[in-house]
Amino acid sequence: MQDLKTNIMRGKPLSVANKRWWLLLQVLLWLIGLFIFCCLIWVPTLGILLFWNILIPVAPALLVVALGLWRNICPLATTSLLPRKFNFSSNKIMPVRWQGRLQVLSVIALYALVPLRHALFNTNGLATAILLFCCALIAFGMGLFFDWKSGWCASLCPVHPVEKLYGSNTIASMPNAHCSECVNCSLPCPDSTPQMHPLITRKTFYHQISGLLTIGGLPGFIWGWFHVPDHHSWDGLMAVWNIYKYPLIGLLISLSLYLALQQLLKGPAVKKLIGFYAAAAVSCYYWYRIPALLGYGIFAEDGLLIDLTGYVSETMVTVICVLITCFFFWWLLIRKQREGSWVKRPEYKEK
Repeated sequence: MQDLKTNIMRGKPLSVANKRWWLLLQVLLWLIGLFIFCCLIWVPTLGILLFWNILIPVAPALLVVALGLWRNICPLATTSLLPRKFNFSSNKIMPVRWQGRLQVLSVIALYALVPLRHALFNTNGLATAILLFCCALIAFGMGLFFDWKSGWCASLCPVHPVEKLYGSNTIASMPNAHCSECVNCSLPCPDSTPQMHPLITRKTFYHQISGLLTIGGLPGFIWGWFHVPDHHSWDGLMAVWNIYKYPLIGLLISLSLYLALQQLLKGPAVKKLIGFYAAAAVSCYYWYRIPALLGYGIFAEDGLLIDLTGYVSETMVTVICVLITCFFFWWLLIRKQREGSWVKRPEYKEK
């Protein structure tokens, strides 16, 4: 295996002025997150609109184009790193095997939580607030024990599997606005390894499983998710079956196809296959999400941001979706792959 330590982009230490700007952005995003959290509790209609119909729809495109920016300003990352920044973390290095296990758990959490949006989170602001609070509490707790991003951002965060799939060809490498020094807390470092993707390492069986589930399962899972309506009442076990049925069927179909194609391809063709699946996943998301935001969704008002059915034709919305699909396939599959990473690694800690 190529020496990952030598294949990492090194960045110059941030100047005091740049640190202040990044800190300002981190605090601003954290306060915006707190505002949305409060809205979810006390003004749930507004909170749901802001979180599920504005913030979340923007996130996949940001992960594809400028993942380094998101990794620098994510409010949960900021929360997780508070113990490290204020020097009350135990600063333990996450063992490789446990990191692999937590990455499998993060993929399972992603596939378990997202369908629950239809039964609970999409229509219940308090439930969404509790979900966010639990994620923040876990992220903070992981930061108490583990050094830098190894505990949450590179292991247990349920968004991290999607980051690795979507972020293989970002527009530029950002300065590292969180880590002041590198202690090799995560190998390979997802932030600083060029052309990061879910199968960049096969250190353990758990790493392989998490990578396969992410790459192969996500496109079909997304397709299935958009074919389930929001449930405004809980119908027991039947509701559970209804919200998980199509996402899991889609996941199994796309994963089976991926495994079959992987056996036929070798070398660079496998990486192209990963790029194809990444483009298919994010394109599928916007193919259904944009019409839903504008009033042309499959299920009436589910996921509606603003009803433009009387102002914009369905044909125009379809054209927009086609153009966006072409963009993502060009960006992730056809565009020349950058050699850069999401962010530039800081200097190694002196021993």
